[in-house]
Amino acid sequence: MPTEKLTLKSKLAYGGFGAGISLPSQIAFSAITFFYNTILGLNAELIGIAWLIFSVWNAINDPLFGFIEDHTKSEKYGRRIPYIRFGAPIYGIVFILCWFPFVGTNNQIGLFFNLIIVLFVFDTMFTILGLINFTLPAEMTITAKERGNLLVYSNILTSISLLISFILPIFLLTGYESLDEITSFLITMIFVGIISAIIIFISSFYLKENKYTQMEDTLPIINGIKETFKNRPFLIFEVSNFSFTIALTILTTAIFYYAQYVLTATGIIATIPLIVVFIMIFAFLVVFNKLIGKYGVKKTFILSLMWTGLSFILTFFIGWTLNLAIIGFILIGIGISGYMLTNQVVVADIVDYDEVKTGKRRETTYSGINALITKPAISLANWLFLLIISSFGFDSEQQTQEFSAQLGIMMGFAFIPSIFLILGTIVMFFYHLDGPHWLSQKAELIKIHEKKELEYLKYLKSKRT
Repeated sequence: MPTEKLTLKSKLAYGGFGAGISLPSQIAFSAITFFYNTILGLNAELIGIAWLIFSVWNAINDPLFGFIEDHTKSEKYGRRIPYIRFGAPIYGIVFILCWFPFVGTNNQIGLFFNLIIVLFVFDTMFTILGLINFTLPAEMTITAKERGNLLVYSNILTSISLLISFILPIFLLTGYESLDEITSFLITMIFVGIISAIIIFISSFYLKENKYTQMEDTLPIINGIKETFKNRPFLIFEVSNFSFTIALTILTTAIFYYAQYVLTATGIIATIPLIVVFIMIFAFLVVFNKLIGKYGVKKTFILSLMWTGLSFILTFFIGWTLNLAIIGFILIGIGISGYMLTNQVVVADIVDYDEVKTGKRRETTYSGINALITKPAISLANWLFLLIISSFGFDSEQQTQEFSAQLGIMMGFAFIPSIFLILGTIVMFFYHLDGPHWLSQKAELIKIHEKKELEYLKYLKSKRT
């Protein structure tokens, strides 16, 4: 394979872009269930129904905006930059509105509809930006090595934002029962929205995209959908990605319940498990990047899934006290580190494979269809966790839970994710974008891209003359 080298500015810009998106989205999607349930007092069953209703819009908006973004043509800005630059301030504003309900806390039906509206509006903006972030590595570079290097930078910055996004809600929300007690949280959310919007806006001036793709005739929507679902590696990956999304969503949602009602920890003590997870993510990014170079993307991805699944099982058995829980979270963090690094590299390979078949670059189309399949996992995970803890007798009005309720939290928090992750591991053994034949196809793609870039430059020169 030919060598590639992205500039440091491009790597930092992509990392900043991802961090600016992740900080608000992780806070919103992980803390909003706990916020509406324990702070605003919305019934858990109504929250579960709201997530299921939201999943319908989730299934529509991602492929819709994916196709729109792939069909965007702007000689001045490109296909991706307009959405990033002009979407940044709107994204910050709608995030802030997530935490300021338009109805009183004694209005259950009003809170129910408020939650649905908030989920719909915020997720729309997250979708517009997130689709680009998810697949931009496929456009910025083509070799697995340079994609891995790019994602090391990205995951370090994104992991910092994720750590902050988990610590802030746990520290500022757990142990409180009303809006009057969380003024510090609300003020912090305003700052988060503003700072994230600024970071995303600035990054848009340094990101690299292939503008020559605008010269290509795009596939009609129906044909595009058909070609996407004919891509066998994509369908195999989606099973694994769906499984991991359920596991990660349950982890980030249930951590509030786990910390407060199983470990009986609040404030800074409650953040220790997640701090351990993110320390491991930082520590092992370089390790997994080397494993990609030595063993390939497929084997490293499978290792990450299997490791994380087995770590969740171990945590179910030993994670009842903080001291032993730390062991489980160390191992979970290592597995998540590998997944975070390899996930987008796998998607980029799938987009490359599609170009080999169709001759088109359709990054956000794949990102949209990916979200169509996996984003309902977010709703399913929230609904499933709430269903499990309710069936085991969890009562949000009680500060101390019975053992049966604690067992339900542990079942939902650790055992259910392990089942999905092991399923995802098994399915990935059938993924075939690996080995010498695939590398030779990617080398040929580089030559094709160089030719397209040259033709685009000639096109621009002819327009000027």
